[in-house]
Amino acid sequence: MALKIQKVTDPTFAVYGRVVEGYDMEALLEALGKTPVSMTGVDYVPGDASLEATPAVEDFKNNCYGGMPIQIGYCNGVNTRLNCLEYHRDSEIDVAGEDCILLLARQQDCMGRELDTAKVEAFFCPKGTAVELYATTLHYAPCSAKLGEHFRVAIILPKGTNYAKPEITVKNGDDARLFAANKWLIAHAEAPEAQNGAVVGLIGENIDIAELI
Repeated sequence: MALKIQKVTDPTFAVYGRVVEGYDMEALLEALGKTPVSMTGVDYVPGDASLEATPAVEDFKNNCYGGMPIQIGYCNGVNTRLNCLEYHRDSEIDVAGEDCILLLARQQDCMGRELDTAKVEAFFCPKGTAVELYATTLHYAPCSAKLGEHFRVAIILPKGTNYAKPEITVKNGDDARLFAANKWLIAHAEAPEAQNGAVVGLIGENIDIAELI
């Protein structure tokens, strides 16, 4: 089946996450709009002081994460490719500062084996929308919603996620995928991350949505 772009409000998104409603994100979105954005690639910052100083942090920390310490960073830039998929041991909240596309798959389809990229689905996330991506949802950098246009997405995760990887003795296949703190990653052979030590676990086409947007 050819890849098609669905919406985060479609019933098919329920496998991967939910739209988060009820929180005042005005100041967060305003601060996100002032974060730097690349027009030649994607930049990710795990924690940003300007975002973490907004009132929304209390709602996400206490209501959404039940009081757990969190960090709010951003993933900004221009992108149309899949390249990799990652997962955490908890949900991730994405807040779209501009329209973007999320490429998603199920962790259940890749444990102990490679993942065929034909299983990846695409979802349009409109500006101002917050979505929770469940712990079992494979995801990576968002994609542009229109060719050549940038995106800004606030990324909310438990504090410490995506920082330096702990030194471990690899005891199973899942351990081998640990790429950073609370970040397990599988890459396509064509992805730059594959040259930087990431486990190659994506087979099939390295999805490029350029012709769909």
